[in-house]
Amino acid sequence: MAYEPSEATGVWILAEQEKGEIHPVTYELLNKAGELSDDLDTELTAVLCTPDKNKAHELIYRGAERVIILEDERFNTPDEMFFKDNIVELVEKEKPHIFLVGATNFGRSLAPRIAAALETGLTADCTGLKIDDGNFVQIRPAFTGNILAHISTDRCPKMSTVRYKEFVESEKDENKEGEIVEKEPLKSDNDKGIEILEEIVEENINIQDAEIVCSGGRGLKDSSDFELIEELADALNGKVGSSRPLVDEGWISRDHQVGYSGNRVKPRIYIACGISGAPQHLAGMKESDIIIAINKDPSAPIFDHADYGIVGDLYEVVPELIKQIQEN
Repeated sequence: MAYEPSEATGVWILAEQEKGEIHPVTYELLNKAGELSDDLDTELTAVLCTPDKNKAHELIYRGAERVIILEDERFNTPDEMFFKDNIVELVEKEKPHIFLVGATNFGRSLAPRIAAALETGLTADCTGLKIDDGNFVQIRPAFTGNILAHISTDRCPKMSTVRYKEFVESEKDENKEGEIVEKEPLKSDNDKGIEILEEIVEENINIQDAEIVCSGGRGLKDSSDFELIEELADALNGKVGSSRPLVDEGWISRDHQVGYSGNRVKPRIYIACGISGAPQHLAGMKESDIIIAINKDPSAPIFDHADYGIVGDLYEVVPELIKQIQEN
């Protein structure tokens, strides 16, 4: 059950693992949670549900002052019910003030289950978090990214899911020390869990980790013209992105979408082809190291954010770019 802030203490993050490795969103959470815990003058704790407790020291090196370990082989499966039952019991006993979870596929499935079981609120897909006069403020886009909502809740734990690539990772310091606490997990309940019947391996899009992203926008005339963007991305060993309107039209799947309501990317090079530069799109790519814009409208807002701009028809510019890349 939820509880009053007067009963709560500490900032927690969930340390997510993927294929036996700590997911990098965990290190981003540790960095931001460290700022929050400093502002509140409280302890930063990472919760690690794992089949292998040897990853705990990495969390200490990355900023956790305390790591709570629940070790069980069943944590090696994406069984949100088993995770939820264990975490809820832990939260009810320890009463953290704030609890952050990565807005990954797993986190987006798990966090609402935890919040519902605790009868507390959850602010999803946060793009900002801060302490304002002692109050925890959660910031997220609303109305398709046209406004930023600032949300505060009265009950604890105050839960948020945070988008991957939203914050920088915490730095590693192997001289850092902290406390590691091992807790006994709940016994497995085979009647309540989720059983994996079959795993179907799909193409790994994952544009969030791409070094180079080539995105298409409304400057494309037909869905088949995305082949031009794909060819450019292939020539650069990059990934294909898209603005939201083309995703809404069904021209390309949503996992390619860049922007407030899509993916946040920070590649070395971002090439925007036929994208005007709406605020919703800029929010998802403006922190790229180098931005190259191709647009036939010289007054397009994208040029205000580009390191390099090419004013021209993408149907002429992109094929020439591909040719030059392949020749050189």
